[in-house]
Amino acid sequence: MPNEILNYEKEKLKITTDWIGKELKSREKNKIQLEKKVADLKKTSGGTYSIDLELNKNLLEVESKNLNKFNESYQSPYFGRIDFKERIHEKESFYIGKFGLEDRKNGEEVVIDWRAPIADLYYSGTQGEVSYTAPIGEVEGELLLKRRFLIKQGLLEDAFDEGINEIILKNNKDSENALVDEFLKINLEESISGKLKDVVATIQKEQNDIIRLDKDNTVIIQGSAGSGKTTVALHRLAYLIYRYKDKMSGEDILVVAPNKIFLDYISEILPDLGVDKVKQSTFEEIACEILGIKNSINDKDYKLSLVLENKDSNEIKYIVNSSKVKGSLGYKIIMDLYIRYLEKNDNYINDIEVENYNLFSKEEIKRLYIKDLKHLPMNTRKKEIGRYFKGRLKDALYKLENKIDDEYSKIINNIKSSYNDEKEKRKKIIETYDKRDEIKEKINKNAKKNINAYIKGWICKSVEQLYMDLFNDEKIFNTVTGEKIPNSLYEYMQKEINSNYKNKLLDSDDLAAMLYLKFKIDGVDQKYKQIVIDEAQDYSLFQYYVLKQMSANNGFTIVGDLGQGIYYYRGIDKWNKIISKVFEEKAQYIPLTQSYRSTIEIINFANRVLEKQQNKLVPAVPILRHGDSPQIIEANESINFCENIDKIVRYVKLNGKNSVAIICKTYEECEKAKEALKNSDYDWNLINTTDKKINLQNIIIPSYMTKGLEFDCSVIYNCNDKNYTTCEVDKKILYVVLTRALHYEYIFYKGNISTLIE
Repeated sequence: MPNEILNYEKEKLKITTDWIGKELKSREKNKIQLEKKVADLKKTSGGTYSIDLELNKNLLEVESKNLNKFNESYQSPYFGRIDFKERIHEKESFYIGKFGLEDRKNGEEVVIDWRAPIADLYYSGTQGEVSYTAPIGEVEGELLLKRRFLIKQGLLEDAFDEGINEIILKNNKDSENALVDEFLKINLEESISGKLKDVVATIQKEQNDIIRLDKDNTVIIQGSAGSGKTTVALHRLAYLIYRYKDKMSGEDILVVAPNKIFLDYISEILPDLGVDKVKQSTFEEIACEILGIKNSINDKDYKLSLVLENKDSNEIKYIVNSSKVKGSLGYKIIMDLYIRYLEKNDNYINDIEVENYNLFSKEEIKRLYIKDLKHLPMNTRKKEIGRYFKGRLKDALYKLENKIDDEYSKIINNIKSSYNDEKEKRKKIIETYDKRDEIKEKINKNAKKNINAYIKGWICKSVEQLYMDLFNDEKIFNTVTGEKIPNSLYEYMQKEINSNYKNKLLDSDDLAAMLYLKFKIDGVDQKYKQIVIDEAQDYSLFQYYVLKQMSANNGFTIVGDLGQGIYYYRGIDKWNKIISKVFEEKAQYIPLTQSYRSTIEIINFANRVLEKQQNKLVPAVPILRHGDSPQIIEANESINFCENIDKIVRYVKLNGKNSVAIICKTYEECEKAKEALKNSDYDWNLINTTDKKINLQNIIIPSYMTKGLEFDCSVIYNCNDKNYTTCEVDKKILYVVLTRALHYEYIFYKGNISTLIE
């Protein structure tokens, strides 16, 4: 970059940061004034509603958010610049940043938000004739410049201009001839921090195209390891909230992640992008919250550990087959049949009575339940019937009182004709009138209570108990399954669910069915306008179907990698199954094949394993960065292993990197690795499925918990032919662990090395 241009941009940065500094002082002063005003209004309102108070509270919230934007932008207000000449207009320069910064004096944007329509040109435009879509329509013109800035601690270190065309990243073996995006390369060579960070400065065209898709699209992204699919999905949420701010907020969004550690790892991205109140949760947590259950969960990682570590092949067969059944849409059909069975039992309906009088007939109740309100969930129907009857209660009581009056008129006429003694006759008539009035009083008093008691007794109470009943009544189970589930498997499933119930546990495989029953019985709150599902290949078809019920508009961003589908007995092996069976062909499939995470050497090494898988996926295309080739090390003694690990950590730290992960296939192996490192010069943290947070610096972690995580250096604990065989699940697990490293990778083995990497 010529010095005169660099000096100009340095001066521009200084002018911008000086302006931000002044704005910070002004806005901080304004915030203090608003806080005082809100406090005063709270005192004067005395707890009553005040329009002025609500208005000033809203102004304070807006000012606080603006202040946060300016604070975060002070050190690095922007990362890019475009020069654009609209037709019949003069050339304009636009500086692009994480947040849009407006000058309140003239209403002009000093910095353009990365999500703004014109910022699309920064990510997807090439020099020459271009256009972008704005609220007013398509804006055409000429893109004259695209410049990227490397700003650290408020200082401009370098700037990069793109050439005539968008940089095309090639994966040639002769990589010296490949065009290199130096700006991206510098960012990728940085050490991994404790959390996943935003990448607004380095979003690539293929990623930007996905981020800016319409909100009502269902998008399925098959992303190679390191393709940035998680980051793309979360940036897409930030973009959608910006674009549809009048129609969507953070509370309308659900992010479904594989485990709590992954949630912790991604927890800072959305707040960093100015998006709050987004629900980020695991499927298990969502299900338990809706079901109102506080049991401990045997999650999918626990189930996989049983499959990987169990020595009993018969037990493994039952675990796998049970998961397959419960995750299938065939199991949904079983639940539908069970609902019909429950409805049929609900047909044994009695009259609603009060003081032995028929208030509402069973024939009318049955008609409403079976016919008129059949479109509603079971309990909703019952509540609606109760509401309907209470609305008609006044008229029903009027008719009932007339009926009672008629009855007692006949009784009184009979008394009049039966008694000769006038005194006795008068006494009997008075007693009869008193009894009539007493009954009418009781009827008026108890009618609503009786309706409430009837409906309450009719309501299905516990979904968990209903689900238990299905397995514990063999006749019901055989009826709804059509006896298509083998008896031995049924007995295993029955034994497992009763054992879990006794120990206050729930199997994650049962949650989709229980949620489905809950929705059919109590209804579903379709409140989410956008649902993101990460590590999407690990969810069953039934789980997808249930999550779809929670969507208001089928707005889904589904990201995953079939090459990492280690939960083979319950997950997805072909994306078209979701597209056809869950979304009825109304979904867009997009592959991301470029890998930005690892060096070319690490990705090429991992691709050797991917190519051996049966799914015929296109291997990840590594870009930009060369580094050390993965090292294969034989280590048959614990001392030898410990010494090697300490050397590796020293080397990693010497090169300015921090995080080292020793990845073992199973948790049992993790414990062995921990023992082998007891004399290490470094402290090692053993990660398990109950952990909610993670420090990436020096960890020992089982293979199945590394999904979505990345480390400066990965150490594969024992890649021998017994640990990683030629079976499909081992190919996928090994591919997962080999694609976690950004910069360095070491593969240890004891005995004979796995044929997958020979």
